[in-house]
Amino acid sequence: MPGGLRPVVRLTALLARRAVLLAVLLATVFAAVELLPGDAATATAERGESAADLAQRRELLGLDRPLPSRFIDWMTGLPTGDLGTSAHGRPVAELLSGPFPNTLLLGGLALLLTLVASLALGCWAALKPGGRTDRTVSSTATGVLALPEFVVAVALVLVFALWTDLLPAVTLTDADGSPASWQMLVLPVLALAVPQIGWNIRIVHAALADEAKAPHVETAVLDGLPRHRVLTHHLLPGALPTIAAGIATSTGMLLGGAVVVETIFNYPGIGSVLAGAVTDRDSPVVAGVVAVTGTVIAGVLLLADLVRAWASGDRT
Repeated sequence: MPGGLRPVVRLTALLARRAVLLAVLLATVFAAVELLPGDAATATAERGESAADLAQRRELLGLDRPLPSRFIDWMTGLPTGDLGTSAHGRPVAELLSGPFPNTLLLGGLALLLTLVASLALGCWAALKPGGRTDRTVSSTATGVLALPEFVVAVALVLVFALWTDLLPAVTLTDADGSPASWQMLVLPVLALAVPQIGWNIRIVHAALADEAKAPHVETAVLDGLPRHRVLTHHLLPGALPTIAAGIATSTGMLLGGAVVVETIFNYPGIGSVLAGAVTDRDSPVVAGVVAVTGTVIAGVLLLADLVRAWASGDRT
């Protein structure tokens, strides 16, 4: 195979694997919602509706058809951006068009904070291996990564909203549905980022420690190069693939944790949409949320794979 085509083939194969995994995940979501007690017709029925009314509603929603048939029909519209219709008759794409950008903003800011903080603290600890700074950062990171997002969120509300009144505990929205001020983003972003910062500090620290054992790094140290130069020119380049994989993994954790954090802070994201869809047994909405978040996560994982290939020198 010509060398120029090899990267294209690898990228195509990687995209195909991601697409298959997403399709399997979506099928699992459809099946899981189907296994819940009741169905969308019953969950969205008004009080006093007769059995005939429910039967008519089931037929209108397509619930009288086999699950595989409904799933295949839903999947055929996915490439065109058609996410189906909710149990309330509203297009799912329209239903998600407002909340999902808010969730992306929240998750993106949390991911950026995670990247900056974990790199800074992990590198700071690695510059003084075995010292007090190293022990303090490592032990703190271990304790923080064990905290669920809702515990961090409640602690932040107590300290910064109830006790000190520095930041708002709930999110108010503008006319377009976005947060009314940047202050309302601070606590949700911190609640999401803190556990992932702890996780990624450990990854950065371990990657740098492993890279420090490499012969070229030991040679640089013996040559008397300053610590910061050894870090930036010898340690970080070799540790970059592992760090990129850790950050990419955090993307899924951040978007998953956003559902809980958005509920606590009344944030206008997809958390409330997903909760309502599960209550209504609304398979197209639940699958639509999974599809858009899964696509974002797959994109970040693909970017991480490209970074790892570049850092490893695999350009053929």
